[in-house]
Amino acid sequence: MTAISPPGDLAGSNSGLAASHNQAVVLRTIRWSQPISRTELAQRCGLSKQAVARITEKLIDDGLVMEARRRYGLRGQPAIELEIDPQGCSSVGIGLGRDHLTIVAVDALGRVQDRIHREARYLLPDAFFAEVREALKTFRRHRAIDESRLAGIGVAFPDWLGRIPFIGMPERYALWEATDIRAGLGEITDRPIFIDNDATAAAIGETTYGLGAEIRSFFYIFIGAGLGGGVVLDGAAYHGAAGIAGEIGWLPVAPEGGLGPVRPLGELVSLFLLYDFLKSHGIEVREPQQLLALDERGRALVADWLRRAARPLAEAAIDIGLALDPDAVVIGGRLPVTLMDRLILHVHEALAEDSRPVPNVYRAGGSEDAAALGAATMPLAHALRLEAADPAQRTRSPLRGRSPA
Repeated sequence: MTAISPPGDLAGSNSGLAASHNQAVVLRTIRWSQPISRTELAQRCGLSKQAVARITEKLIDDGLVMEARRRYGLRGQPAIELEIDPQGCSSVGIGLGRDHLTIVAVDALGRVQDRIHREARYLLPDAFFAEVREALKTFRRHRAIDESRLAGIGVAFPDWLGRIPFIGMPERYALWEATDIRAGLGEITDRPIFIDNDATAAAIGETTYGLGAEIRSFFYIFIGAGLGGGVVLDGAAYHGAAGIAGEIGWLPVAPEGGLGPVRPLGELVSLFLLYDFLKSHGIEVREPQQLLALDERGRALVADWLRRAARPLAEAAIDIGLALDPDAVVIGGRLPVTLMDRLILHVHEALAEDSRPVPNVYRAGGSEDAAALGAATMPLAHALRLEAADPAQRTRSPLRGRSPA
């Protein structure tokens, strides 16, 4: 396995007061650089060999790290290499959107062990909790999770889920405004519950499943039933003072660029808007994969919509670049990969026509399950002391009440 250089500032302390910090540094370094020997750990972490020996012994006893193999070919005794133990802990991630429910079980390396997916529009709270209960039973039956090693359950869903009007939204969907998801899940499991919005969760997932090994600070544009955004700064999600950092759907942009009339970006780009555009031309589509099965006329309409959507996305990317100057703007979500690639190609074309400084724009490296995988990353980040760990996710509630619209 090729070692990946760990992020900067992973330095330990030989002070006796820094045991917890040092353990976190060692865990992160093993994760980013595995397989790695104790001698290499001491060098990379700036710790004494004795300190590394004590820390790794405890991590092995806790089941988080394992001695994987001996490295031969060097002088002296063969070095014993360390890795994160895949069975050391597990996690469940739930991605709830206005158009779907995805639940995944992952091991300590973030590898998916089981997956349950439903294309379901406007799932109501009672149905949601019933689906989660059955999913956990299935995961246990399939041995995808070990309850004693389950780090927790992460949940990702849009803020203001039952308040913001959406195409075809039933009145009863407002029940989400009065639903305490944390309390409801607490009746199903006694494991810790971690909550974040879907776009931020997708951004968190990108640090593990996508470009996070290469870029440390980025803005994630999430294309789902609606449009959202997440901010990652130096490997950790940034929520802002009011918890609305990244809510890019309200960003005013000119649909055709230039100085023309402006509209909120969320009224120009989303899966539901694409479906509605196709419906206006007599084509019924209700889920992303159906976009790949359209006839020639349908494909041409999708191609036209992607070209139109690229212009406001390019405008937004430029605004983000000027305001934050991140390493990159990453675009991901539920749009099928082939269509996402075409959309980003058009975004690059639009950026090439602009004279202002433009950021790097990439397709997200994670899959169409980005929100669910990001949700699963939250408990793992806490268990493995990763930079993405956010204690507030243990108490955070979804944004409700008055939206910033």
